[in-house]
Amino acid sequence: MTKAEIQQIKLRFGIIGNNEALMRGIDIAIQVAPTDLSVLITGESGVGKESFPQIIHQYSRRKHGQYIAVNCGAIPEGTIDSELFGHEKGAFTGAIGERKGYFGEANGGTIFLDEVGELPLSTQARLLRVLESGEFIKVGSSKVEKTDVRIVAATNVNLTQAIADGRFREDLFYRLNTVPIQVPPLRERGDDVILLFRKFASDFAEKYRMPAIQLTDDAKQVLLAYSWPGNVRQLKNITEQISIIETNRDINAAILKGYLPVEHNARTLPVLFGMKDGKNFGSEREILYQVLFDMRQDVTELKKLVHEIMEERSNVGSGTAVPYTSHPQVVAAQPLDIPTIIPTPVKDVHKPTDDDIQDTEEYVEESLSLDEVEKEMIRKALEKHHGKRKAAALDLNISERTLYRKIKEYGLD
Repeated sequence: MTKAEIQQIKLRFGIIGNNEALMRGIDIAIQVAPTDLSVLITGESGVGKESFPQIIHQYSRRKHGQYIAVNCGAIPEGTIDSELFGHEKGAFTGAIGERKGYFGEANGGTIFLDEVGELPLSTQARLLRVLESGEFIKVGSSKVEKTDVRIVAATNVNLTQAIADGRFREDLFYRLNTVPIQVPPLRERGDDVILLFRKFASDFAEKYRMPAIQLTDDAKQVLLAYSWPGNVRQLKNITEQISIIETNRDINAAILKGYLPVEHNARTLPVLFGMKDGKNFGSEREILYQVLFDMRQDVTELKKLVHEIMEERSNVGSGTAVPYTSHPQVVAAQPLDIPTIIPTPVKDVHKPTDDDIQDTEEYVEESLSLDEVEKEMIRKALEKHHGKRKAAALDLNISERTLYRKIKEYGLD
């Protein structure tokens, strides 16, 4: 395919940039479109993966059929099988009628499964059957149904690691990955970042009826040097912020830097705390919230361990001595005040006293306070993104399904 033809496709689907890897991805999408091969699109969050399945659909023989985009991470685990494959009346509580499901609706068309790495293992097995034979069974039914659907999937998850962790089926990966398309991150696209900024600035100028902002030469250098952990989505959001807030329409390096999150947070925090690359924080308080949020599970297990120790001590009189003192030492670890239990050899073993019980109650109360921290963090993320759950889940480093459950749990609807 010639560059002129690719340029026409870019204009049609609103793709900006001349990066070689991006152009290669478009070329592959066009080449594979006339076939029925499944395609797996990979790339970081925010790079624009959703444009490629539309290209594949529109240049295929299925272009007059249904095109359905499904965000697998946004559907609760308990209902995702019903959403994808349909259900019979009375199949579960609330199933007051029959549902066809996306695979039934898209017969003869294309289904785009975004965030496919979030699918539960049971749903992955059903999806594999559709890929292999075109067959599926509705929830609550025993009747095998057929569908003729082209599947295009996308993920920002490292599926090879997910397979090693037992979270994704290896056989499904190879069926989805028949033709891979890798979308490059913004930081690797060179001058494309300036073209994108100019396009977004023009769009927002038209939207808000104001002159378009322009970058000075030193601001362009800042734009090129920044790592863009949020990729094109982050660039678009920052361009909109500047367009609305700044009265001066000529944006220099100093002004631009004021809108860019400090990069050292994004680079050092994943090393220290195991967070995803590209995570940015606006304050030390947010950093502490995120650390506590990620460590909550460990603290819950620690609380359970304390209770087990106390139960063992309470049964000492009828069994073998337990190698802990009557008062386990609880020491506050710096700087997060997460308690650590230090076992020491026992001298005198006796049943727990009132002081023991009081110590345990204080510990449990401290652990439970993390619920409030988690709730506050989720609330702040939802406020920050104006109630948009997908953006909030991305900011919190969790799936939309988990966020949905937490919102229900804490009454944050």
